[in-house]
Amino acid sequence: MSDTPAHRLAALTERLHYLNHQYYQNDVSEVSDPEFDALLAELAALEAAHPGLASPNSPTQRVGGAVTKQFATVPHRYPMLSLGNTYSEDDLREFDERVQKGLEGAPYAYVCELKFDGVAMSLRYENGQLTQAVTRGDGSRGDVVTANVRTIRPVPLHLRPAPNQPLDLEVRGEVFMPLPVFAELNAEREANDEALLANPRNAASGALKLQDSAQVAARKLSLFAYSLLAPGRTFGSHSETLEALADYGLPVSKTWRRCAGLAEVLAFVHEWDKKRFTLPVATDGIVIKVDDLRQQDQLGYTAKSPRWAIAYKYPAEAGRTRLLAVEYNVGRTGAVTPVAVLAPVPLAGTVVRRATLHNAQQIAVLDLRVGDLVLVEKGGEIIPKITGAVLAERPAEAVPIAYPTACPACGTALVRTEGEAHIRCPNERGCPPQLKARLEHYVSRKALNIDGLGAETVGRFFDLNLLRTVADIYTLPARRAELVTLERMGEKSIANLLAGIEKSKAAPFDKVLFGLGIRHVGETVARKLAAHYRSIENLAAAPAAEMAAVPEVGGIIAEAAAAWFRQPESQQLLEQLRVAGVQLALMGEAPAPASDRLAGKTFVLSGVFEHHSREELQRLIEAHGGKISGSISKKLSYLVAGENMGPAKREKALALKVPIIAENDLLELLAVPTAPPGAAPIGGGDEVPQLSLF
Repeated sequence: MSDTPAHRLAALTERLHYLNHQYYQNDVSEVSDPEFDALLAELAALEAAHPGLASPNSPTQRVGGAVTKQFATVPHRYPMLSLGNTYSEDDLREFDERVQKGLEGAPYAYVCELKFDGVAMSLRYENGQLTQAVTRGDGSRGDVVTANVRTIRPVPLHLRPAPNQPLDLEVRGEVFMPLPVFAELNAEREANDEALLANPRNAASGALKLQDSAQVAARKLSLFAYSLLAPGRTFGSHSETLEALADYGLPVSKTWRRCAGLAEVLAFVHEWDKKRFTLPVATDGIVIKVDDLRQQDQLGYTAKSPRWAIAYKYPAEAGRTRLLAVEYNVGRTGAVTPVAVLAPVPLAGTVVRRATLHNAQQIAVLDLRVGDLVLVEKGGEIIPKITGAVLAERPAEAVPIAYPTACPACGTALVRTEGEAHIRCPNERGCPPQLKARLEHYVSRKALNIDGLGAETVGRFFDLNLLRTVADIYTLPARRAELVTLERMGEKSIANLLAGIEKSKAAPFDKVLFGLGIRHVGETVARKLAAHYRSIENLAAAPAAEMAAVPEVGGIIAEAAAAWFRQPESQQLLEQLRVAGVQLALMGEAPAPASDRLAGKTFVLSGVFEHHSREELQRLIEAHGGKISGSISKKLSYLVAGENMGPAKREKALALKVPIIAENDLLELLAVPTAPPGAAPIGGGDEVPQLSLF
């Protein structure tokens, strides 16, 4: 084969699509992660060098990066009707009788599929290529979310060729967030004192509406396909279409079954009543469809749903148990969270002994008392929650729950910041649970990922006074003599631990910044701040107003970060990490400035812009020597206004006589033509335009 860029790009694309299919559909890893990443990096470099050869369905699109200002709404070619629901087996029998009557006694069979709790999605493939992804919407029209769906790795960007494959087809499927991903996301939100997501369905739905597809990619969504629609009649039965979808490379759950009659349908329903809890995806029922497609046509539709299908939904499992006590956990940021201790109760496949009570306000709303008989459910069949007390059976000795006024761990008086639900322990430098949680966070997989230093070992070393701050981790190699005296710390364990510590010194700056556990600074914010400031020195010196202008940071996060850097203990910690050799800056040279045309000028960006994302405009301003601010002041050069600009910013700018300019005015300052998002800005020209004021 020729070694031209076009041929190499095509070969890489084919190879990466194949490896993705093997990994996500067949659970086969044919190459190591570094090998895969190297192939992907080579393809990205080729596409950057030859943009005319790049395809919208390239494997490089899996990581996202497209920014969507608003989602276009389009009509569905085939309406996405809802199914009739039932919680009753008697209703299933009545449904079967209606089918039998509608088919006039002809023999028929059903297909039973698990009903996954996610977001319905329509995928259009033309000539085997994914061209559009649309949400269900109101059933007649939905939102176009193609860029976001391209980041869902199990979704093939092009179909595998197969017999009888329509040239223009539509695939219906359910986008969902796997339970382990949901649990991981909620753990991260809890660590950052953010509200927990109620269930995986809401998490998936929210992810699909994110404007930045790179953020969608980080949510690790998945999809199961369950229907194929195309002009004409390609297949005779629904079961044949499911097999065809799998042949095309689409992810189809292997849990479906063809059932000869109602008895087999009911057996399937009973089989999965408990078995569904073993799956890594939330399910809430069974979808039953007549298999033969001609019989489906014969049965037809009502105004809202097909007559040939029905959804049986398992009733939400609830239990009654006794509230034995309330314990209070202190988190990494000092938030004190009440946890209900319950008499064990079997629920949704597990035995529940504890349930979160969120905060003092939740306890008051539920009017709970220790000793109450309480009602417990699993939110989304995942998170145990108390939904109320059985007041009619409240024992006389039930004790009202008194929220503590002092930290249960260190005795420090608790505080509540105005506008926050959590009560907090302010003793962040001396409260043992906070110190231990910060250590666990620093060594965790998403932060420094130190092998040999998991949560259990961290807790043990903390109790032995070997660790108090993250800087102490880097003193452990010099204390090897102490480590060898500890139980369960053999030579191999110590060698692994010390190797992991040494390796962590090479962790990227953004991982270190995230690992420091600064309040509100999660993974994404850490990446944005690291990319913007490039070193801990620059970041520490930045005022909160400037930091707030960095995309996805904002005022609350900026104030928390600036306050952290002002503390003498933080400055001492950073110096210790620097001495230890930890990476506190991005490697390599900062991008060279495009020009100094905006040198000495400061900008505030507000609203949604037509041609570029706010982040793209910020990069453009900085590339030409300008600075970004998060607040309006007399020293501000320009307020750049987009649609839905904050009215308070506009009023303050007018009062201070700060020029208000539009996106095109900014681009004219640099002689940059308007272009679609992602287009490379073009510098040049010497004329400074007359600026328009609003």
